[in-house]
Amino acid sequence: MAIYDTSVESELLTGMRLARQAIGKGDVVVIPTDTVYGIAADAFQPDAITRLLDAKGRGRSAPPPVLVPGIPTLDALAESVPDEVRALVEAFWPGGLTVILPARASLAWDLGDTRGTVALRMPANDIALELMAETGPLAVSSANRTGKPAAMTAFDAEAALGDRVAVYLEAGRVGTDYPGADPSTGSTIVDATSLHLPDGKLRIVRHGVISDEAVIAIVGAERCE
Repeated sequence: MAIYDTSVESELLTGMRLARQAIGKGDVVVIPTDTVYGIAADAFQPDAITRLLDAKGRGRSAPPPVLVPGIPTLDALAESVPDEVRALVEAFWPGGLTVILPARASLAWDLGDTRGTVALRMPANDIALELMAETGPLAVSSANRTGKPAAMTAFDAEAALGDRVAVYLEAGRVGTDYPGADPSTGSTIVDATSLHLPDGKLRIVRHGVISDEAVIAIVGAERCE
């Protein structure tokens, strides 16, 4: 277990290589995102998901979101994508918006008790995106013990998680891309699983760095609750 400073080229190269290897072996790593630091695991390795949840002190009833390297991955992981969601991701991805959608039934993964859904986000962080370009989608939850403050640096995460994590990637304090918002609240989460119904609406389930007003401006007040 070590912390690698990604602002130093030699540490960036070493840290990224070791992070890729750790993820491939089913271990968990800590990475920066645009909101908070996250604890990351291969989304398609059930044992890795178990390690992630155990590190946080969380059960299967709270499955982790999945970070993706690009908008095209949305269609690969979600069963259907309503037009309202396409408008939202065009406006806010990469960035601090997580969208809950029906997961593709054919996917061979086990994120926990998802009830057939998946929470997806493309983060606005070059380190996270570069890592996922090699690993593919990653299950990522905030790098802290459940109920404790979010980690805004890798050192915060290491103090909370210690040797439960194989590799820590440090990229300085995160969250500065969202002036006027509290980045420790994390991404704004919207549930779009009912939009396909005749009277279905988008539900904002966590108020984060993207304001409710900004979401409503894209989707329309009549389609939100």
